[in-house]
Amino acid sequence: MFRCFAALLLLVILASCAPRLNLVGIDNPEVPTLSVVEATRHKVFIATTREDTEVVGALFSELRSDELGLASVEVSVPPTHEIGELEVPRYPPPDPRTDFAIIQPTIYENDGAFLASLNRELGKRKSSEREVLFFVHGYNMTTSDAILQVGQFVEDSNFKGVPVLFTWASAASLSRYVYDLNSALIARPLLIDAADILTRSNATRFHIFAHSMGSFLTMEALVDIAQTRRFNSTGRLQSIVFASPDIDLDLFESQISEFDTSFDRFFILLSQDDYALRAARRIAGGVQRVGSSDAETLSALGVNAIDLSQISDSRTGSHSKFTGSPEVVQLIGEGLNNAPAYGSRRPTVLDQVLGDLPINIVPAR
Repeated sequence: MFRCFAALLLLVILASCAPRLNLVGIDNPEVPTLSVVEATRHKVFIATTREDTEVVGALFSELRSDELGLASVEVSVPPTHEIGELEVPRYPPPDPRTDFAIIQPTIYENDGAFLASLNRELGKRKSSEREVLFFVHGYNMTTSDAILQVGQFVEDSNFKGVPVLFTWASAASLSRYVYDLNSALIARPLLIDAADILTRSNATRFHIFAHSMGSFLTMEALVDIAQTRRFNSTGRLQSIVFASPDIDLDLFESQISEFDTSFDRFFILLSQDDYALRAARRIAGGVQRVGSSDAETLSALGVNAIDLSQISDSRTGSHSKFTGSPEVVQLIGEGLNNAPAYGSRRPTVLDQVLGDLPINIVPAR
C-alpha cells in the first residue's frame, strides 16, 4: 500500500509541474493568433462523449454525455516550436509567437455538417494524402490537453492527412482513475458511432492511434466491431497503433483473440520504464499492463511490438514517448505517411529500425 501511495504521489508531483489551462477559443488581444503568419495551423476535428460547458476556454467538460458531440478547432503551432516540446503559457492568453493556441472552435449540429467540413478539409489535400488519423487520448486529460496533444503530434510527425480527435469524459484528475476507467467503458458505443460517421467521409485511408487508457477504450470498441463481423469492412483501415496502452495483459490476450489474424498492421509502442503504467499496475493488483510488458510476449499474441525502453530523450516523460521523443514521433509519422495499401506485402516504416535509434521491433508471429 505504501509503495502504491508513493507512486501516486510521484505522479502528482510530476503533474503539478505542467499547467492545466482551458485554452479553447482564448485568443491574445494584443497579438491575435491569425496575425502570426509564421505560425503553422492544423484543423482538428472532434468527436466527444463530454457534456457541453459554459466555462470559458473549456468547450467540453468532464461530465458524461449520452450523445455524441461534434466540433472542430484550429491548433496554432508557434514558429519557435521545437520537436518534442509542447509550449503552453503559464497563464492565459497564449502568445502565438511562442505558445500553442487553440482558436476558431466550431460546433456542428449534425453528422452532415460535420462530414461536409471534414470532406472540404480532405479535399485540400492531394488524393494520396486524403487520410484520417483517428486519435483517442488517455487518462487524466482535459479537452484542451487532448487537443494540444493531437496538434503537437500532427505537427511533429508531419502527418499529411486530417486528424480527428475522440475525446471521452476524463475527469482530468489523478485521483479519479476509476471514474476515467468507467467513462472509457461508457464511451465505447459512441466511439463506434464516430467511426461509422468517418467511414462515410471521402477519406481514402484511416489510421487509429490511441494512448494509455484510450487504448483500453479503443480495444473494447474494436472487439465489439469484430464480433459483428464489421471489422475493416471497407478495407480502408491501414494501421492501428497503441502507445503505452493501459490494458490488463490477460484481458488483452482475450481481446486480441477476437481479431482476424490477417490484419497485420497492429502496433504496440511499449516501454518497460513507464512510471505511469507501474502505478496503474499497482492499482490493478499487480497485473501487468500491455504498455510495459515484454515485446516477445506481445509478438506471440499477433501484434507488432515496438520497444522504446532505451529511448531516454522524451521531453514529456516515459509514458508519452510518442510525442516527447523527437526521433520517435518522426519515425511514427514516416510510418503513417508511407503505409502501403492494406494487403500489400511491402513492410511499413514502422516495421523497420531507422538509423541508430535504440528501438527493438519484434514483428507479429
